[in-house]
Amino acid sequence: MAKKSLFTTNTQIKAALRQLWLRSRERAQAIKRDNYSCRNCGAKQSRAKGKEVYVEVHHRDKILNWQQIYEVIRECLLCSPDKMETLCKECHKAQEKKDVNK
Repeated sequence: MAKKSLFTTNTQIKAALRQLWLRSRERAQAIKRDNYSCRNCGAKQSRAKGKEVYVEVHHRDKILNWQQIYEVIRECLLCSPDKMETLCKECHKAQEKKDVNK
């Protein structure tokens, strides 16, 4: 049996970001803007059986540095447990309010 990692892996982070991307409003707006068609060849998206055509959204500016994205997520969101505390919903709200006012 494989040893379970104590921390979230890059693969898990990338999978979660991909799911976010696939459901994002920005991606949906790009597809709608282009009328569900390929901007290169004009192929229109189709779900018709035997004639399936799927369109995808491409980042023209590329995603250059996945490693940097992972590092920012780890530093700001998936930080070490010793930098976290468990609070009830009300105390969490109050603490966030205090943090904003600092």
